[in-house]
This record gives sequence, structure tokens and C-alpha cells, in this order.
Amino acid sequence: MVLYILLFLLGLALLIKGGDWFVDGSVGIARRFHLSEILIGATIVSIGTTLPEVMVSSISAAQGQSDISYGNAIGSVICNTALISAVTVAVRPGTVNRRSLRLPVIFFFSAAVIYCATAYFVGEFTRPLGICLLCIFAVYMVLSVLDAKKNPNPELLEEVADKPVDAAAKDPKKERLALFKDIGFLLLGAACIAVGAKLLVDNGIGISNELGIPQKVIALIFVALGTSLPELVTAITALAKGHSALSLGNIIGANLFNIVLVSGLSVTIRPFAVPAATVVKGMNTSLIVDIPLMLAVMLILTVPALIRGKLARWQGILLLSLYAAFCVFQFVI
Repeated sequence: MVLYILLFLLGLALLIKGGDWFVDGSVGIARRFHLSEILIGATIVSIGTTLPEVMVSSISAAQGQSDISYGNAIGSVICNTALISAVTVAVRPGTVNRRSLRLPVIFFFSAAVIYCATAYFVGEFTRPLGICLLCIFAVYMVLSVLDAKKNPNPELLEEVADKPVDAAAKDPKKERLALFKDIGFLLLGAACIAVGAKLLVDNGIGISNELGIPQKVIALIFVALGTSLPELVTAITALAKGHSALSLGNIIGANLFNIVLVSGLSVTIRPFAVPAATVVKGMNTSLIVDIPLMLAVMLILTVPALIRGKLARWQGILLLSLYAAFCVFQFVI
């Protein structure tokens, strides 16, 4: 049991550091090939923080562990919204750019309607659904890049500018060495993410078996929290710099990616039925608790922000209360 926990924590550490190295290497390479910072920010930086969820859910799907693949995607949305963004909102509520939030919010709820309708009326996530979600992801990325070029976000540019790049790039030898360094960071980051995700999945399963806890619960809380740590680091950094709006944008973007990219890829790899590991009065808790809570916390976070153009402390406190109740519920059912 102790070994499972240690390897689980090692997997988390590899995921976090691997994601950091992957983004740094990707940004460095993109800059050396003169890609715009807007393009980098709208694609590489956004996807980089979601890579842990992608790898964990993909490996889980390939191994036939649908409970972890499913729970990680939904749990990450709940964790991102009701814990990570809630902390930043409760500590420092502020104004938001309604225009920049409109696109990811529309895409999130559009994808969520398709996802939830499938869960409730079909009861099985099929490969065509996975492909549909991946197509939505592709369309969103194209529209995001076009929108970023038309209306650049200065906070996003500042985030990209924080990523290191070798200042002595004019020297051909140093430039080649720097390029090899960036490639090394990219490959090392990808390897760490892959190994970390495998450790997380395998030892998460081991811990759930040892404790007799359903795998979905482990995925909804512990795996989801672990794979959401990059978003947590980003949120804390943005909060420290006074960019709470940037933190909110990253969270909503990551939530969308969890639905269309993480779920889409895992379902495409191996379709599965809606997990029913836990029931309350004969009803699947996924359908009466997990999915409704995912939608509710996103509505609480985004609707007031879109209407009023600012966040309120009560939103953060309410979301944190819901997350605490959700965690307690998972262990008492």
C-alpha cells in the first residue's frame, strides 16, 4: 500500500514537471521558427496544462479502465471550477473580459450538451461521439487562433513572454545548441508525462483495490486533482500577478479541453458505457450527481461573469462549499 502511494506521488511529480518542460520546449521551438506569440499562446500554452489529463485518460482507455478515463475528465472539470478557480475568485474577485470568455463558454456548453445527451439517452460513449468531440476541438482551436490574431489578449502575451528563450540566438552555434536544448526539453517532457500518467493510473488502481474504494471515486477526486495541478500552478501565478481574469480564461479553456479533447480521445481509443460503480436508491450517481454538478459549477462560475462582467466572492465561497460536499459524498455513499 505504501509503495502504491509513493509511486502515485512520483507519477504526479513527473506529470507536473513533464508538462512544464513540454511547454517550455514547445514555446522555445515555436519562437525559433518565428511563430507568433499569439499562436503559441492560443495553442501550445493552452494544451500544455491539459496534457496530464490527456495522457491519463488515454492510457486508462487503452487499458480498458473506463472508470478512471471517465472520472478523470468529469472530475477535472469539477476540480478546476469548484476548487482551483474558486480559490482565486474567493481570494481576489475581479473584472473579466466578457468577449474573451464568450467563445470557450459557448463551445463548452455546446459540447457538454452532446456529451450529456449521450450519457442520459444512449448510456454509452461511442467512437463516432469521440470523433465528433475531437472535431469540435479542432474547430475551436482554429477559431481561437483567428480570434487571437484579430483581438490579441495582452495578458496571454505576457504569459507566453514568461516562457524562457535563449537570448543569445544570433550566434549560429549557440542557436543550434539552444534548439537542441528545446528539443530535449520537449522530448523529456513528453516522456515524463507518459511515464507519470502510467504510474498514476496503475497505482491509482492499486490504491482503490487495497482500500476497496471504487476506481471512479479515485479518478473523480485524487487523479483529477493530481492532473489539474498545472492549472492550479497557473492560477496561483496569475493570482499573484493580479491577473485573475487570465486564470479564469485558462480554467474555462482547460474545462473545454477535458470534454472535447480528453474525453474525445479516450472514447475514440476505446468506447465504453457510462460507469455505474456507485448507485443511490438504484440510480447511477454519475447521472444524478457527477454530471449535474459539473454543469452546475460551470454555470455558477460563468453566467454571472458574462452578465455582470466581473466575479464576486460569493461565487468562490459557494463553489468551494460544493466541492467539499462533493468530496464528502463520494466517501460516504
